[in-house]
Amino acid sequence: MASATTPEHVVIVGAGFVGLSTAWYLQEEGVKVTVVDRGGVASGASWGNAGWLTPALTLPIAEPSIFSNGLKMMMDPASPLYIPLKADAKLLRFLIGFTWHSTPRKWQEAMRIYSELGTTGLDAFDEIAEGTNAGPGVVEKTTPANPFLTGFKSLKDRDGLLHEFDMIKKTGGNVEYDLLTGDELRAIEPTLADDVAAGVAIKNQRFLNPPKYMESLAESVIARGGDIVGSYNVTDIRDNGNSVTVIGSEGRSITADHVVMATGAWLNDMTKKFGVNVVVQAGRGYSFTVQPEVMPTHPIYFPTQRVACTPLGDRFRIAGTMEFRDANHPLEPKRIEAIVAAAKPVYKGINWENRKEEWVGGRPCTADGMPLVGATRSPRVHVGGGHGMWGVALGPLTGKMIAAGILGKEKPSVARHFDPLRKGF
Repeated sequence: MASATTPEHVVIVGAGFVGLSTAWYLQEEGVKVTVVDRGGVASGASWGNAGWLTPALTLPIAEPSIFSNGLKMMMDPASPLYIPLKADAKLLRFLIGFTWHSTPRKWQEAMRIYSELGTTGLDAFDEIAEGTNAGPGVVEKTTPANPFLTGFKSLKDRDGLLHEFDMIKKTGGNVEYDLLTGDELRAIEPTLADDVAAGVAIKNQRFLNPPKYMESLAESVIARGGDIVGSYNVTDIRDNGNSVTVIGSEGRSITADHVVMATGAWLNDMTKKFGVNVVVQAGRGYSFTVQPEVMPTHPIYFPTQRVACTPLGDRFRIAGTMEFRDANHPLEPKRIEAIVAAAKPVYKGINWENRKEEWVGGRPCTADGMPLVGATRSPRVHVGGGHGMWGVALGPLTGKMIAAGILGKEKPSVARHFDPLRKGF
């Protein structure tokens, strides 16, 4: 096997945004990569994501409004944030930490960290698109929002988002936006209902089609010499001292110099023995697609309803909710119905009964809102996950940071906040 700083072969467990991005950046330095996944490319939380690349909205999910809205909302199956009454020890520990980090002071601390990221997440997408001597870049491109829209039923509702923008600026970030009336919003997107009274047009944001982009990213990794193996269920990781072995079901195993665990909401399953004690809890999001009479051309967010909407060519994806429960729990139809009930009053010209691609995925959340990125107690075992709703937006940047750590290169200073071995809930 090669030395710790010049690996020949790295195995990545997880073929989502983080896993494939890590593979791509390792290939930039001539490293052979094998990506394995128990399903296939984008079979986890990446597929049904809203596909937003929005630095202005990439914020910690633990926020002070949790207290103002109260726990009653969190127990209501129709609310944007839902927790089932029955919770196991892992979920209880996560919820205690989540509540702890929802204070104004903790939220501001987290905001400062997110402000450090700035537009570096977008820069990584540009690097992946360009390609290098290692091989072709990603053919599927990101799309400028021009602008990204948010909608509200009242000016009072809009004040909450403007407060968040003020906090971003106070903590070192930057957001450029214009205030819009309801009529100005409808001039841009005629499918918005008359109940939408105010909005914000946010500049310098992007979006993408998650399934198409993931397919294109996987094709790029393969074209550059990488292997992607589906239906590979990892049962154990063994550190051999000078190598690491990934053991799969049916006795299949792969030995390499390093392994990267990018398994999303299942990150704790294999990493605890390597010193990763921070709970990664599934924050399940739901989505479906519809075909409006007039297809929107801009992504639209309704913060009060927590409904995220993205145009994906010939269909319109509607996403929402945060449901803290077991990642393997079946799709709950009531959660889809809750999104429909929230979205109906703000749109017109949509047949809500003609829904397709109903989906649920477990977004990997940490109580403090910070991802886990870097080496574990074993210098040969690395993790990338815990991004909450922002695994797509921060996927390539995370892959770049993990690759830098494996190769012994300098990482951005913000990476210090993402230590997988940090103490906490």
